Amino acid sequence: EQETAIVSLFVNKGGRKFLIASLEGQGFVVNEDDCVGNTRKGKQVLNVKAPVEAQSCVVVPPDADHVATVGENRKLLIFKLAEVPDMARGKGVRLQKFKDGGLSDAKAFVLKEGLSWTDSSGRNFVVTDLKEWIGDRAQAGRLPPKGFPKNNRFG
Repeated sequence: EQETAIVSLFVNKGGRKFLIASLEGQGFVVNEDDCVGNTRKGKQVLNVKAPVEAQSCVVVPPDADHVATVGENRKLLIFKLAEVPDMARGKGVRLQKFKDGGLSDAKAFVLKEGLSWTDSSGRNFVVTDLKEWIGDRAQAGRLPPKGFPKNNRFG
């Protein structure tokens, strides 16, 4: 619809996977080929009901093995990518549990390489010791490491 906001936009290359998540923290992995629409309105892949909206759509690197999610409440949770189902369409599963607010951002990454982000000043951070934030999908998470952006986005 005309008043719809765009969350992410990608050129179709084929063969990639995306991690898609809603504001309430529900999400799943979808193949890029399942996202292609043939109509003027496109194709709805993530099912949400108002006031919930799509919040994040990121490319899953081919060698990714973990997912990091961060909430509006500044709680970070890291869990195995294998805990997130591959679906062609739907609502997904709970990625992170929130008492206040909802999901701010999500990222798929390789645990051995560490979690990286860019702060508001353009500085790149990489944290490799992530034991404190690793848990199971649908947990609440813990406050992020020092230097994590105030806007709760991986950048």
